[in-house]
Amino acid sequence: MKRNSRLSLALHTLGHMASEPESVRTSADIAKHSGTNPVVVRRVLGMLREAHLLESEKGHSGGWRLAKSPDAITLADVYVALGEHLFSEEVKPEKIKCSVEYDFIDRVSSVLEEAETFLLERFSSTSIADISQPE
Repeated sequence: MKRNSRLSLALHTLGHMASEPESVRTSADIAKHSGTNPVVVRRVLGMLREAHLLESEKGHSGGWRLAKSPDAITLADVYVALGEHLFSEEVKPEKIKCSVEYDFIDRVSSVLEEAETFLLERFSSTSIADISQPE
């Protein structure tokens, strides 16, 4: 997984949070640990807050914490909350002038949809607690 992707950042952060679910973490601490900018962290974690996976508190002692137990948050929850897609969005058929390209996109699209469905099914059966356990 790309180190700079939203999903990677979210899963890395949630994995750490799962080890101490009651702890509050600041955007600055998360950014420092993950090697990214606090603004990027706030943007990504804000999406997780909107999906009710995280809570945030403002102020001097504020920060981010899990809104649910780590075993109640699945990888699918995170993936969907971030609006992730394994493959890029489909091209609009009316914009395609080439019949070969049209047929290719039509046939490959169903395969990609199946792959996305399989990924979501697998992600639905894996929790943050599952990925944060040491092997």
